[in-house]
Formats: sequence, C-alpha cells, structure tokens
Amino acid sequence: MGNEITKVTFSNGVTIPQLGLGVFKMKDENELSEAIRVALEAGYRHFDTAMIYENEAFLGKALKENGIPREELFLTSKVWNYDHGYEETKAAFQASLDRLGTDYLDLYLIHWASANYIETWKAMEDLYNEGKIKAIGVSNFQIHHLEDLMAHTEIIPMINQVETHPAFPQDELRAFMAQHAIVHEAWGPLGQGKNDLLAQPVLLELAEKYGKTPAQIVLRWHIERGIVVIPKSVTPSRIRENRAIFDFGLTTEDMGKIATLNTGERFSGHPDDQEFLSRTSIRPA
Repeated sequence: MGNEITKVTFSNGVTIPQLGLGVFKMKDENELSEAIRVALEAGYRHFDTAMIYENEAFLGKALKENGIPREELFLTSKVWNYDHGYEETKAAFQASLDRLGTDYLDLYLIHWASANYIETWKAMEDLYNEGKIKAIGVSNFQIHHLEDLMAHTEIIPMINQVETHPAFPQDELRAFMAQHAIVHEAWGPLGQGKNDLLAQPVLLELAEKYGKTPAQIVLRWHIERGIVVIPKSVTPSRIRENRAIFDFGLTTEDMGKIATLNTGERFSGHPDDQEFLSRTSIRPA
C-alpha cells in the first residue's frame, strides 16, 4: 500500500481526490494562506470552499502564490440559499469564479435544499453542459430531496456532501446514493470535535493497534467505505496527520467495531430545518 491519495470516480468519469482540505470558518487570510501552503506541500490538491465561507478570494490567491498548475487542482464551491433560482445561480457561479480567479470549477454544489433548488440545478446543468463545471452535485440533501430533484431534471447529482462520522454513518442515505451512482462525501468527518467521538475506547484501541491517532482511524474508516473526506484544520501538524491515512488499511473486523459507535445522532444542522432554510434564503439588505 503506497501513500498516494486515492481517487473516486464520478458517474461521468471525472475523478475526485478522496481527501481534500475543507476551509470552512477560515476567515483570516494569513491563517488560510499558511494552511494551504502546508497542505500543498503535504500533497493535497483538493480544496473545498463556498460563497458563504467568505474566503474564496483568499483561497484563489493562496493557490496562485504556490504555483501549482490549475489542472492539478480540484476546486469545489457551493451556491448559497439566497442565490437559488436560474439566473441567480448563474450570477453566483460567475462571482465565485471571479473570486477564485479561475475560469472553471471542478465541482459546484447546491449548499442546502432550500426553496427553488430545482431551478438552481437546471442552471448548473447548463453550466456543466457548457464545460464551465467538470461535475455537479448537492450538499445536505436527504433521500426525498434527491428523489424530487431526479424527477424534475436531466442529470443525476454526481455527489452529495453530507454530515457523516462514526456516530452518524448515514447508512440509509448511503445505500440510496450507491444505487444511483452518487458519490458520498463527508463534511464534519471527525465529528467536529463534538461528543468526545475521538475519545471513544474503540478508537483509542484501534489507534494503538495501528500506530495511528484516533482521527486517522476515523478518516481511514471513511476511506474504506469509499467516502470522500474534507477534514478542516488550520494546524500544520493536523493537516499533515490527516494526510497520512493511505499507508494502512482497517480489517473487516475493525470496521465492524467502529460500526458500534453509530448512535444515529447528528452533531450539526438538520437538512429539513425549515426555519433555517427560510431564514437563510433571504438576501441580506
């Protein structure tokens, strides 16, 4: 087993590195810039941002400063709730491109299933067909959202980025996605430091067995399940640690032990929280 970052293939043949760096909450330009430099040095080429993170321009600038050719990078951004609608999405997409300083995206996602996501998807289908996006997908979509989207549009989402970790493995959604060749991507793959997930005895025991940290065990669990992960960190040692998960594998028995951590508990927002979806669909004055 080597140390290369493995790739997952979308339904259209495009590949995505299975490990990326999420830049959620990175609002300080210097901090983000340093995180990107360390990540690139460690071999990361996949970076996940969103308009609402307010750091697309910082990310674009940091990537340019490090001189990695654009075609070697995999960039994801997302359309926010108050930009839903056909023309609105096209304008939001162009604004993201401008901030990132690129003329295409590798992946563009609908951030949440708020009102008018069908029209938003139709705009994304057109942008995809025009070659401005290599792959299109969604984030925080439940089975009923995916069924609705597929009933009214041409292209099945190539990926769905959802909260996933050992306490909330998304087994039912994952099975549905596998049935429709929708790649599973995990945000908050380490449980966002909540509920002492990484202090669970099972993970501590496996960390000792493999000579890894509990976080590396959890990330490897995702990799074994074919999931794309985007752990967020600004700490250089953690960025490097999260990268070092491709030189070992977990046994079926150990995967089964991690499965016992499933409590069915989300640690973050619910995709069907109508109050949140309505509130965030109103454009600030």
